[in-house]
Amino acid sequence: MAMLAVLIPLLMLGVVLVLGRYEELLLPQDDTDRPEPAGVPASGVGQ
Repeated sequence: MAMLAVLIPLLMLGVVLVLGRYEELLLPQDDTDRPEPAGVPASGVGQ
């Protein structure tokens, strides 16, 4: 019984981590979340 109390939370954590990785691979990446590079001015600035 004590072994189950240790193993079940570890297995659940592993499942959550694997599902997170699976979601990252499955869903397309949004470019809007990425910040602009430091050397490139933002569009519309200074015009």
